[in-house]
Amino acid sequence: MDKLITQAETIIKNHQLRLTKQRRSLIDLLVHQPDHYLDITMVDRLMRDMYPGISHNTIYRNLEEFEEIGLVEITQRSNCKAVKFSCEDGAHQHHHHFICQKCGRVQEIQMPKWPTNFYEQQLPGVQITGHSFELYGLCAQCAKEAGSK
Repeated sequence: MDKLITQAETIIKNHQLRLTKQRRSLIDLLVHQPDHYLDITMVDRLMRDMYPGISHNTIYRNLEEFEEIGLVEITQRSNCKAVKFSCEDGAHQHHHHFICQKCGRVQEIQMPKWPTNFYEQQLPGVQITGHSFELYGLCAQCAKEAGSK
């Protein structure tokens, strides 16, 4: 954990962002759940419990800045946005995830490069700027537990 926090602090400084105590707390909160997405509303509530004067805008702006520099990944869930500490180490390498529907564990998966021209041919006139791909199911541990019942 300490290594991840140190890496995050270095990335923040390298991008000329101030390393405030609120940003340190935000990183600490996310680093302790490295393989789970956290609802942004929960992160907001936890941060506001620690820092009653901090605004929602400040928390969300910091998360957006962290996403821009590769520290966190933000995804849209069916009813809210969620965030997790990035498994990219700030490298901005595109990747995909398997997400356990029981325990919420997130695992990175490798996929071949998407042939965007294949999709653009199916959608004349569009310009594809990105995509999102996630697999859902039971992780090995949850599948094992489900099989033993």
